[in-house]
Amino acid sequence: MKVAKAIAWLGAIAMTAALYHGFKNGDFFSDGSLLLSNPWGIVSMVDLYTGFVLFSMWIVFRESNKLTAAVWVVLMMVLGFFAGSVYVLVALYKSKGSWLDFYLGHHKARLMEKAKQ
Repeated sequence: MKVAKAIAWLGAIAMTAALYHGFKNGDFFSDGSLLLSNPWGIVSMVDLYTGFVLFSMWIVFRESNKLTAAVWVVLMMVLGFFAGSVYVLVALYKSKGSWLDFYLGHHKARLMEKAKQ
């Protein structure tokens, strides 16, 4: 779990630096239009948002509160894997060393009860 936390921290730090650099030195709309005028830019965006959707499916699955899940999904779509890294960090710390808690969230108790039967 320490390695996972280190990787998530590195992701959050790297994304913070990248977002800062982009907002400080770039022009979101003109750079974005250049990206979307390039076929490989389109491929990159489709790839990125496919990852966002798949990651968001895990968030929706593991969260018991649908409003909380919706907020995290919106953050994923807006802030990308900065939000994903922070979500993973929160989930890792809340799981207190249990990989089942980390992956399954509120479903763990139900699944463990079912396994006992």
